[in-house]
Amino acid sequence: MRAEAWAGNPSPRVHPTAAGMINSVGLQGEGIPHWLEHDLPPLLETGATVVASIWGGSIADYEAAALALADAPHGVVAVEVNVSCPNLEDRRRMFAHSAAATAEAVEAAAACGRPCWAKLSPNAADLPEIADAANRAGAEAVVLTNTLLGMVIDVNTRKPVLGAGRGGLSGAAMHPVAVRAVYDVHEALPDLPIIGVGGTTSGADVVEFLLAGASAVEVGTATFADPRAPRRILKEFEQWCERRGVSTVAELIGAAHG
Repeated sequence: MRAEAWAGNPSPRVHPTAAGMINSVGLQGEGIPHWLEHDLPPLLETGATVVASIWGGSIADYEAAALALADAPHGVVAVEVNVSCPNLEDRRRMFAHSAAATAEAVEAAAACGRPCWAKLSPNAADLPEIADAANRAGAEAVVLTNTLLGMVIDVNTRKPVLGAGRGGLSGAAMHPVAVRAVYDVHEALPDLPIIGVGGTTSGADVVEFLLAGASAVEVGTATFADPRAPRRILKEFEQWCERRGVSTVAELIGAAHG
C-alpha cells in the first residue's frame, strides 16, 4: 500500500502459466487511509494478526506510508517494506537491487513505530548483502522472496499477454528459487529471521523452507486456485511432523545446513 490511492497497471493483469501464474497488477490500492477505515476493521474482527505491506517509488513515499500507519490499531503487528515488486513501470528503481537503497527505504519505514520486515527480490545477485543491509537499517526480519521477472507472449496475436508486457512469475515454478534464496541468506546471516515465500503448495514445501532457514512460511498464489489452501497446507505440515516425531518447528529451522 501507498499513503495515497494507486491505479496499478493496465489489464490484462493476471495469466496462468504451466506451474503458477504471472501478474502485472502493479500494486493497485485505495491508499492507507481507506484501508484503515474500510478494510482493516472487519479483518481484525475475525481475530487475524495483520502485517501491513507498504511500497513506494521514492524514499519519501515509504516514509509517507509508514507515517500513515503510525496510528494503526495494535492488531497490525508489523509492517512489510516491499522494496522488490518487479511489475511496476520503472523496474530500474527497484530498491531491492541495491543494498544502500534498501537500507534507506527500511530506515524511512521506521516512522510506522512497529517492527519492519524487508521483502526482497530473487532477481538480485547479492541477496545476502542486501539482506544484511536491511537488517542493519532496522529490519527485524526479511521476506524471501518476491516474484521472478517474466513474460508471456500470445503466439497467435504475437503480442505480450499482460497489459504491461512484463510481469512477476509466482507459484510452484519459482519454489526452488525461493528455497535457494532462503538458504543463501540463512547461511550468511543465521540469526536473521526469514519468512519464506514462493510456490508453497504443500506441507512438504513448508518443511523445505524451514530446513533452508526460514522461521515462518507464507502461502500466496495457491490461494488463487483454492482460498482454503493455507488450512490444507498447515494440516499436511502437522501430519508430516507427527509421522516423524517432530514436536517443535525450531527443530527444523536451518537443519539442512548441518
